[in-house]
Amino acid sequence: MSDYKTAPEGVEVTAHLDAKGLSCPMPLLRTKKEIGKLNSGEILQVDGTDPGSRNDIPGWCERAGHEYIGEKEEAGFISFFIKKG
Repeated sequence: MSDYKTAPEGVEVTAHLDAKGLSCPMPLLRTKKEIGKLNSGEILQVDGTDPGSRNDIPGWCERAGHEYIGEKEEAGFISFFIKKG
């Protein structure tokens, strides 16, 4: 069992960001830009391959006032789910 928060099934995603293949700090920078386009309460899905995002994204959500819903491991990448605060 992983120490990472697993996203619940059936999350209603408002927007999607493909950050696969990007290295730190680009996934987080793109996430910040994309979340800025959403309204409070909307959910952003970020797909990425950078393992550092597993720490960067939840930590940033806490500091920025967004809710980190969790992550799902997919084939070759990780999906992160963020609810805009």
